[in-house]
Amino acid sequence: MQQLQNLGLSAYFLQQLKADELETLQLARISRVNRNNLHALTPDKDDRALQEIQLLTPSDQTTGEFAVGDWVSYSPVNTEGASGMVLRSLERQSTLQRRAAGEDVQSQLIATNIDVAFIMTSCNADFNLARLERYLALVRSSDIQPVIILSKSDLAEDIYQFKPQAEAIDPLIPVIAMDTRDPARIPALMDWWRKGQTAVLLGSSGVGKSTLLNTLSGGEEATAGIREDDAKGRHTTTARSLFSIANDRWLIDTPGMRALRLYGVSEGIQAVFSDLEQLADQCRFADCSHSNEPGCAIQAAIIAGELEPKRLQRWQKLQREEQYNSESIHESRARNKAFGKMIKRVSSESRRMKGQ
Repeated sequence: MQQLQNLGLSAYFLQQLKADELETLQLARISRVNRNNLHALTPDKDDRALQEIQLLTPSDQTTGEFAVGDWVSYSPVNTEGASGMVLRSLERQSTLQRRAAGEDVQSQLIATNIDVAFIMTSCNADFNLARLERYLALVRSSDIQPVIILSKSDLAEDIYQFKPQAEAIDPLIPVIAMDTRDPARIPALMDWWRKGQTAVLLGSSGVGKSTLLNTLSGGEEATAGIREDDAKGRHTTTARSLFSIANDRWLIDTPGMRALRLYGVSEGIQAVFSDLEQLADQCRFADCSHSNEPGCAIQAAIIAGELEPKRLQRWQKLQREEQYNSESIHESRARNKAFGKMIKRVSSESRRMKGQ
């Protein structure tokens, strides 16, 4: 039990288990998701250390239904290359997901059971307020503590052209400027990341996620530079993985996401743009489009120089995207459910006809 608690097993997960299950069930935490199996961490036989095992999924589930950070119970198996079979998953405390890239109308899990999200952006041409707001909407929708990290601060000619912009999004969100290679800057992160908690690294390729991971863990994860012409990074992390950090903290590294399409984050958008939400409540008309209607509080704030027009545009863009993606995925799931029912009905009728 001590090793499980060190791995992040909190009271939230323990209360999902019955007393007899605590004594008999074997628990593990997913550390990597592959196409055909899952890698997980679990205590060794003596409960003195953690070991990595491979788990198979039940026949009615795919690995795509699991995410790094998940807690599962499993039973041992004798299958070559595998240590156990997943029995069930514990209810997630938090979930990060997006609409899958490409034309597929479905959601994609990013990571689960996260306490803190380190959202990274570089102090160079890659700095993008719209992208920061997008990541913040994703994180705030799952009730996860966000921390903005401005990386490559040692290379910036003027850090203060970036920091005030990030702080202006929400004064309550911490913004930390740092050289991710400098161990002396790590204590600033620990103020928001307590023992037993799990953090996730989010951001575009090349912003320094793998470099920060190396500094935190003392490891040697692959890193790559940035393109000189546009400051965009190259992919270094290719899969989501769970890493152990000193002092019983855990970190999930994620590949850079060029397309972060939001889904199911309406509450997160409201939180990130709470200033606009409050102004909208003061508009004369409940269905105000905030363009040219009389009595629009948002347009009044823009005219008074209290609000940037671009922030209004970004808010409305995220609202439209969220509505479209959520409706598309809901409709897709409804079609798949209806199709599944039709297949069962046809199969049932076919068996009945053969029996006659």
